[in-house]
Amino acid sequence: MLKTIMIFLLLFVPLYANASNLPIGEFSKGELSKWKEKVFDGKTQYTFVLDKQTQQSVLQATSSNAASGLFYKMRIDLEKTPYLNWSWNTSTAFSGLDESKKAGDDFVARIYIVVDGGLLFWKTLALNYVWSSSHKTGEKWNNPYTSNATMFAVESGKENLGVWQHYKRNVREDLKQLVGKDTRYIDAVAIMTDTDNSGKSATTSFGDIFFTSE
Repeated sequence: MLKTIMIFLLLFVPLYANASNLPIGEFSKGELSKWKEKVFDGKTQYTFVLDKQTQQSVLQATSSNAASGLFYKMRIDLEKTPYLNWSWNTSTAFSGLDESKKAGDDFVARIYIVVDGGLLFWKTLALNYVWSSSHKTGEKWNNPYTSNATMFAVESGKENLGVWQHYKRNVREDLKQLVGKDTRYIDAVAIMTDTDNSGKSATTSFGDIFFTSE
């Protein structure tokens, strides 16, 4: 089940954005109108809930033996806004998965950065920031379904379960260092909580997602 590469094929005529502070996921406002769903194998349920810790609206993903993602198409200039900012909180940690194998390609939380290959769809690239269960924070590996997708663990294990984790990543530098591509533009962002390969269950909340110039 090519859950990574299938998202690539959905990217057509993206919008352009060059703002110095660029909102992508305004979940605290209950806004999801520009996000589209792609179902791979059963539906992960994405709903807005009031988070008890922050007292803000967040997007909660609940997955049980299922995999569907939400994606946001927009061409983003990484010379102007290279920093991706996001937060997530999960109550679940998987165990016993080998994420370098197809049978273990499940994550309680992942956020994709997609560089569209256009008509040459096989040149489409993705960088996945994930909460890993079998790799240490800072490790990278190839997705088992396609070598065009690089996985990178920004979080791992059980230590931070139930606590909001906040991230700021220089996407252009990460694409250069982790994928080996000096890329000015990206074409989409996607999020997913998926459990279809392992048959497990997970619940994860996503906070706002936005790009900044610094």
